[in-house]
Amino acid sequence: MTTTSLPRRALLGAACAALALGALPAWAQGGYPNKPIRMIVPYAAGGSTDQLARAIQQSMSETLGQTVIVENKPGAGGTIGTDYVAKAAPDGYTLVFGNTGPNAVVSLMRKVPYDELKDLRPISTVAITPMILAVPADSPAKTLKDFLAYAKKNGNALNVGSVGNGSLSHLTAEYFNEAAGLRMQHIPYNGGAPMMTAFAGGQLQAAFVTGLDGATLVSSGRVRYLAVGTPKATETVPGLQAIADEVPGFRSSAWFGVLAPKDTPEEIVTKLHDAIVTAVARPEVRKMFSARNVEARSSTPQELEKLIRDEMGQWGPVVRKANIQMLSLIHI
Repeated sequence: MTTTSLPRRALLGAACAALALGALPAWAQGGYPNKPIRMIVPYAAGGSTDQLARAIQQSMSETLGQTVIVENKPGAGGTIGTDYVAKAAPDGYTLVFGNTGPNAVVSLMRKVPYDELKDLRPISTVAITPMILAVPADSPAKTLKDFLAYAKKNGNALNVGSVGNGSLSHLTAEYFNEAAGLRMQHIPYNGGAPMMTAFAGGQLQAAFVTGLDGATLVSSGRVRYLAVGTPKATETVPGLQAIADEVPGFRSSAWFGVLAPKDTPEEIVTKLHDAIVTAVARPEVRKMFSARNVEARSSTPQELEKLIRDEMGQWGPVVRKANIQMLSLIHI
């Protein structure tokens, strides 16, 4: 062995190590995360989904040691932003803050450019909110039983609003009509704000809303809640009975959660999941959600996947029976 062979071997070893490092995916070089993470909200800023995403943004940033940037990519009922993430690199740096709409029910009504179960990897839920049956403050119906009698008596002279064709509020109204034997006429609006304005102006007799949509008008006394879509009464919206008390089997709730591109490595999913669980458990986050009749709830990736499958199974028959086609969709 010559004296020059050792340096040559050392150089060769270093070169091989460099080549091996270069072959590693970006997330594995220097540890994940080593740069800011983008969390795509597939709706406009200021809406329900955006509010909830921003509520966990700071905590996730602190836990992960990198800035989590909330970026809005609205359009086509949330499918543009969702598709963007489905086609992004599976490196943990591009996530979607999804919900029931683009991640479970939109594809039941029209073709979308991604597969909710094959192209995205669930990480965790963040929040669950029941759909709430709401009426104007001056409605003659003071209870759910009153409302059912009132609606049956008035038939299709009664209307029910939604935040858009194909939205969860629309599907819930059609489901309620069928399950309760009603014939209320559906009136779609271009989002939660115009629907609630119509409510306040006396143009609607009923609607299914989330606490996020209805909070302002309920607190002002212009709208009343009658019952919730959870199987039983819930402390998320205290003091209300479940619709299922009078309409057996009825259930309707919206979920919000975080998903990643399908091939995101397990190690990254675990880190992101832990950061979400930590954020959802924070007292200030839970307080903010509770004030809006939203339950802060994290889950395992497997639980979120099951939730998506269950919702597809629940809403598919409703869509087919009512022949619902999604023309426009702004919110859930």
